[in-house]
Amino acid sequence: MVPIFTGEHTLTVDGKGRVSIPADFRRVLAAGDPDRTPDRTPDRAVEMKILYGDHLDRRLHFYTMSAFAQIQADILALPRGSEARNMASRLILGQSVTAEMDRDGRMVIPQKQREKIGLTEGKVYFSGLGEFFEVWNAETWAETEGAETKAWLDDKPKGFDPLILLQPGGS
Repeated sequence: MVPIFTGEHTLTVDGKGRVSIPADFRRVLAAGDPDRTPDRTPDRAVEMKILYGDHLDRRLHFYTMSAFAQIQADILALPRGSEARNMASRLILGQSVTAEMDRDGRMVIPQKQREKIGLTEGKVYFSGLGEFFEVWNAETWAETEGAETKAWLDDKPKGFDPLILLQPGGS
């Protein structure tokens, strides 16, 4: 089974954009970087892709290199000249950047991407969503997604079990 990103973490980013990646996320990133193997290239930095497209509003998506390669293949499989291929290329391939995780499990979030989500320094929120993880300014997440999730749950009966969402027709 392919490892996936799960859990949520709040960490600190400094003024230069340096942040530690949660340990469980590090393992998934390393497993998803086919050009780095512990036996052949143990000192090579682990690479990942950051997606910062306009459609993401105030968050960034981080993918393993393997997961992003599959997205690239899916885009290139679309008919040339089609609106779907042009827009997917523009919003996904055109608005992504490669980043590295150093040996100590840290990365630098590029300035352009930090500015996009209003992250200068302070608290950063990581949320594992399976094949990718999101990074938010922690305050923005609490005000938007955290509040939206809480409001959604408030409409559910006491003792609501989210596993019902996995069943056909679950809501």
